Amino acid sequence: MSPFWLSLWVASIALVIVILSGLAVCYWMNRCKWGGIAILDALITLPLVLPPVVVGFALLMVFTPGYAFGAWLEAHGMSVVFAASGAVIASSVIAFPLFYQTVRSALQSVDHNMEDVARTLGASELRIFFTISVPLAWKGILTGSILAFCRAMGEFGATILIAGNIPRVTRTMPLAIYSYVEAGQYMDAFELVIYICVLTLALLSGIHLITKGSLFRHTDNN
Repeated sequence: MSPFWLSLWVASIALVIVILSGLAVCYWMNRCKWGGIAILDALITLPLVLPPVVVGFALLMVFTPGYAFGAWLEAHGMSVVFAASGAVIASSVIAFPLFYQTVRSALQSVDHNMEDVARTLGASELRIFFTISVPLAWKGILTGSILAFCRAMGEFGATILIAGNIPRVTRTMPLAIYSYVEAGQYMDAFELVIYICVLTLALLSGIHLITKGSLFRHTDNN
């Protein structure tokens, strides 16, 4: 696969993982009464502020075949290190905190009176979440999804550690740009830079228009 299409494939798979897991975590965190939830929130957000190479090293330690979990995966015929699946996992982990923080903020801004009314009518917490909270927070969820997709598509540091820089296997656009620059092929690198900039700008402009200028504001839920 070319770096462009491989990047889109990796970012798309990562986005699906991030959305499904992110909504589940947000549902649990917004209803959790545990006193140490601030610590858990900080741990979830940690990959957003850590250098990506640190996250990549941690993933490498987890999935390397020489260690327990990596050995178990290898025994079951699954390979993560130096494979496209490694690029997907790295992109998912790096993009997850961005989606999580954006969506959780949007869910917290939802009118809780409507949720309370649904509870008095006997609706379950899960039904309230998917029929009231999520629809009212659609701007935040859409914004978080686009930002997570862009972040996943531009991931470099964690990907190069766990997935490597293998042409047609794990070489996404950021890795290809690095390789081209290292080889002195500046025009090829510039072409990929244009692709990333145009695609990212189009996505951000689209979400800005859809949310009517409220890219990072979720107080207007109509």
